[in-house]
Amino acid sequence: MKTLMIQGTTSDAGKSTVVAGLCRVFVNRGFSVAPFKPQNMALNSAVTEDGGEIGRAQALQAIAANIAPRVDFNPILLKPNSDTGAQVIVHGKALSNMEATSYHDYKKVAMNAVVESHYRLAQEFDVLMVEGAGSPAEINLREHDIANMGYAEKVDCPVILVADIDRGGVFAHLVGTLALLSASEQARVKGFIINRFRGDIKLLESGLTWLEERTGKPVLGVLPYLHDLALDAEDAIALDNKVTQSKISIAVPLLPHISNHTDFDPLRLNPEIDLRYVKMGERIDNCDLVILPGSKNVISDLAFLKAQGWQEDINRHLRYGGKVLGICGGFQMLGNKILDPLAIESTAEENGERAISGLGLADFTTTLTAEKTLTQVSGTFTLAGASCEVLGYEIHCGHSQGEALKKPLISDLSVGALSTDGFISTDNQIVATYLHGIFDHGAVTSAILQWVKQDHGVQSVIDINQHRETQLERLAGICEQYLHMDDIEQILKAGVTTGNTL
Repeated sequence: MKTLMIQGTTSDAGKSTVVAGLCRVFVNRGFSVAPFKPQNMALNSAVTEDGGEIGRAQALQAIAANIAPRVDFNPILLKPNSDTGAQVIVHGKALSNMEATSYHDYKKVAMNAVVESHYRLAQEFDVLMVEGAGSPAEINLREHDIANMGYAEKVDCPVILVADIDRGGVFAHLVGTLALLSASEQARVKGFIINRFRGDIKLLESGLTWLEERTGKPVLGVLPYLHDLALDAEDAIALDNKVTQSKISIAVPLLPHISNHTDFDPLRLNPEIDLRYVKMGERIDNCDLVILPGSKNVISDLAFLKAQGWQEDINRHLRYGGKVLGICGGFQMLGNKILDPLAIESTAEENGERAISGLGLADFTTTLTAEKTLTQVSGTFTLAGASCEVLGYEIHCGHSQGEALKKPLISDLSVGALSTDGFISTDNQIVATYLHGIFDHGAVTSAILQWVKQDHGVQSVIDINQHRETQLERLAGICEQYLHMDDIEQILKAGVTTGNTL
């Protein structure tokens, strides 16, 4: 197997997108390809067929490589649950919550998991396309690094640096990053990719010449700014919503620990649906539907929601006949209470018990548990007189019980101890589910829109799988057109040959 690593000069330089594009290019060129990210920090995740959890970007890259996601593609996943701590997920399973200083020491152990996954993939695939994390030049994080050059040095692979010219300072980013690397790390950087360029390329050529002369390394291509490229985000929330004619308006509270917001991409990408994220200090108003999203820290985010005055906004919205949908953590918030006896998310107490009062909009209680539910699920979705099959995935801690759940939203579940999921309120204004990905299915989306607003007038819904495939093929074509792909393939095949071995 040949390994090629894409590192960036900054976060959001375009590493995930470039890796996805290169995965599809090399597949189209006849290679068997696997994506890989040694360590990812993100709240957007996906569930693999074997019940593991990986970063959403690696699931997308697996689709680009025409293979099913698996835990080895992202052996270490960090899901932040505070400003200084995160849940540490190793080979798809949650290990524990760690503060940043503790995890820094744990990285020596984490590297073993990374190498195990790398070795397993090496037995099966021709090409391993690797994505770094953040920047390799963060001096304070370089000791025991497993995400960037620490991994590249360990497995002895070549590196290409990507920089975002749209941010400004692209030459300083590239030259400065290179200067902060060790001699051996500099040697394994085989070239640069400049991303998100807009304008006349002739005006950039003198800078490219200077960069190559200054560093002795080639510019392997300049990718254009793709204004309407829409692929699953690794973590950053896409706030753009190009509405041509709003026929249904949807508000999603932007919670501090919002997770799996890619759930809403089929709605956000629909030009007839006005989906907006309600930010801190803004009001939830003038909408047909409020969606309470998933959350990595439900107790903290519920307290935030209340502090923003959004509970009153939601109650007013319901009094005026509006609809509310809760997904995963948003589902849990709708009940009477969230209990946390094991202090999974909080040590705070309310009325003598570790708990927080819910929004009280449905009669059920949720108890957080140490074991996380991770599973892909199918079932029958029934709402607004429509019944259809739904496929989704569950990622949550805790179990919900109560009277409200006797009228489920989804029945005939394919896995798990329970045969039903979610609820429909007796007044038909509130529904909820633990399943992520429900809007990926056109029939489900159509049923929900009909429930929200009869005669809404939305002409069509987005088939997100078809949309994603179209975007990946388009991205591969852009890479073939604007990158020096033959040179990149030669870099991949040549490797580094420093003599390092696993």
